[in-house]
Amino acid sequence: MTRSGNHHDRFGIAPTTMVHAKGIRKSYGHLEVLKGVDMTVPAGTVACIIGPSGSGKSTFLRCINHLEEINGGLMLVDGDFVGYRLEGNRLYELTPSTICKRRAEIGMVFQQFNLFPHMTVLENLIEAPVRVKLEPVDQATFNAIELLKRVGLADKRDAYPRQLSGGQQQRVAIARALAMNPKVLLFDEPTSALDPELVGEVLEVMKGLAREGITMVVVTHEIGFAREVGDQLIFMDGGVVVEAGDPREMIANPQSPRTREFLARVR
Repeated sequence: MTRSGNHHDRFGIAPTTMVHAKGIRKSYGHLEVLKGVDMTVPAGTVACIIGPSGSGKSTFLRCINHLEEINGGLMLVDGDFVGYRLEGNRLYELTPSTICKRRAEIGMVFQQFNLFPHMTVLENLIEAPVRVKLEPVDQATFNAIELLKRVGLADKRDAYPRQLSGGQQQRVAIARALAMNPKVLLFDEPTSALDPELVGEVLEVMKGLAREGITMVVVTHEIGFAREVGDQLIFMDGGVVVEAGDPREMIANPQSPRTREFLARVR
């Protein structure tokens, strides 16, 4: 079976679609967290997901890169499954090592940075390219230094995470995700653990990535960022998509009473 883009035709997905989610369901025991979520993210666009705590936003994000196994529906990234292979009409779980390789194509930036505390900034960046992609250390180091320049932290290459502010740690985390040259970047509330004065520096880096045409799916509370940078805004509540559309139109004139109520509270 060939890799990459091999199921676009079979499922009637546009070849420009990077993330295709159809009827995604996820339960923990008797608790159904996702109740049939549909979402399409074209390549080179930014999708912002908003909603109250417990609405299923972060769970959905983790389903994209198979950190959470779905219980129903279809999830494809660049026309391919992340955690499964398709034979006939049945899906079969891949081996952990194969899942790991496919997951490497999907960058993830977490709320709490998740940097290795015992490694320098540079070591954090080259770890995965060298171990997972088997990049030569010299090449991985060169790429890492270029990425640190991109996020404004070239002078911090030899620092340890504990020596950095929260905003600097999150910018390192973004550079680390970019070091794997991912097809799509997932952000799980990347600014919610930061002091207010540090939020701007992280959002500026994310705006730069959007200008470069990097596909991003961002779970966020930053309505201003969604309005300025987002190509689509998705409001989730109770495990479903309540409303989706152009961010500027949706923020100015939400159609659903539930969306209206939520936006009035967070603005």
